[in-house]
Amino acid sequence: MSPAEPRAPSEVNVDKLLELARRGQQAAYAPYSKFRVGAAVLGGDKVFRGGNIENASYSATICAERVAASQAVAAGIRDIVAVGIASSSPLATAPCGVCRQFLFEFNPDMLVVAEGTSGERHTWTLSELLPAGFEPKHLTQAD
Repeated sequence: MSPAEPRAPSEVNVDKLLELARRGQQAAYAPYSKFRVGAAVLGGDKVFRGGNIENASYSATICAERVAASQAVAAGIRDIVAVGIASSSPLATAPCGVCRQFLFEFNPDMLVVAEGTSGERHTWTLSELLPAGFEPKHLTQAD
């Protein structure tokens, strides 16, 4: 099976992506903060979703965006075209800094769309949210 052609941001069904992010939000485990987040990532012709998973040791918490993206990577997807994010906040919530860097690895130009419970929606490219992100090319050794 050959990989699907990358999609332009205008070809992404944002409403469907956010619907799947809301489903991911239903699976969130947030007993401490009560801040439930769901994410759905589109890679190739598949969508992977996830919810945030908190831990009593807060630093062990994993965000919904990384749960969804990790599922995509585990399935062999290396180019994520878009991520949709739904949170329990009335405001559209952008990915945290760690998630921005994590997603940057798989496509600095991916579409990022977030929606709050009020219906507020914002759209960015990942490179707008993380200008000059750390890339694999930065790991090359100097002669």
